[in-house]
Amino acid sequence: MSTSSFFNKNSASAREKNKDDSHDKSAIYADLNELRRLKYLAKGFSFTPNQPANSALSGKNVSKLRGRGLNFEELRHYRPGDDIRSMDWKVTQRTGKPHIKVFTEERERNVFLAIDQRMTMFFGSSNKMKSVIAAELAALIAWQISDSGDRIGAVIYNDQQTKVIPAKRGKQHVINLLSELLKKNHALSLKNSAHLQSDDGDSYNKMLARLNKVSSHNGLIILLGDGHGFNDKSTDFIKQLRQHNEVIACHIFDPLELKLPKMSQMIVSDGVQQIQFSSAKKNFQKNYEAEISRQLESYVKAAKKYRIPLIEIDTISPVEQQLRKALGHNAVRKGGTKK
Repeated sequence: MSTSSFFNKNSASAREKNKDDSHDKSAIYADLNELRRLKYLAKGFSFTPNQPANSALSGKNVSKLRGRGLNFEELRHYRPGDDIRSMDWKVTQRTGKPHIKVFTEERERNVFLAIDQRMTMFFGSSNKMKSVIAAELAALIAWQISDSGDRIGAVIYNDQQTKVIPAKRGKQHVINLLSELLKKNHALSLKNSAHLQSDDGDSYNKMLARLNKVSSHNGLIILLGDGHGFNDKSTDFIKQLRQHNEVIACHIFDPLELKLPKMSQMIVSDGVQQIQFSSAKKNFQKNYEAEISRQLESYVKAAKKYRIPLIEIDTISPVEQQLRKALGHNAVRKGGTKK
């Protein structure tokens, strides 16, 4: 073998190895370049009131999305042809002359993403971690919202902290938002799990409390997470949010969480403690699935009660494809054309 052939062969092998290593790493931690590239895939779906008939937001089983809302502009004298429904009867009675209220449509809407980066999200059985899926989903939505002209903000939370990113417009703002998200994402580690003593419900409710403070009215709140820790107190916060805003929940899950493989010897660890058991027993499988259903029951019941669309996102299929399907849109080929 010639010297050049040797180096070419080894260079190709090195490139393949680096490619594999890069893929393995991106499955565990989100990458800023990947999140920026998702800008070009943020097509074929929207969060406007006009939704396809088969969209999860179409209004068949949930409340329809509101528009940007109206801002009061001024009071003026009635003119022939004005809509009588805009009449201000109190001012008309006081002045003796007919007056109407003039409103202008809000040009922008505040959209807040609540992005879960807790240790419960640091799990993935075969493709990507739930935390990475949440980051990718947040990037797709942020790019789409930014392109539509609305303001995008975020509440990024882990087991101990909640970071608020004010709602703004612009490409650079989206990049700054994603950079803050990566800080929380890259801080996830099994080595740190031993030091976490926080309750899932406590961290989840702190996030909802912050959302209630930063959201005003006629906004859109999108929850991105696995719903762990949702309890009765969470329901109260959700009720407050829904009084003045639209809320959408994207439930991120891994198939292995819902149904365990049947194994005579299974070892499970959280990085601190380890347990060995048999998952092949029928009663064990039944009890496990019942417990998972119980944990998510209050989350699903609250979504139905307050007419919140619940979009299921798994860790296996490409996020953009799942989102387009859920919102009733066709897939988009490379180059931006619909199939």
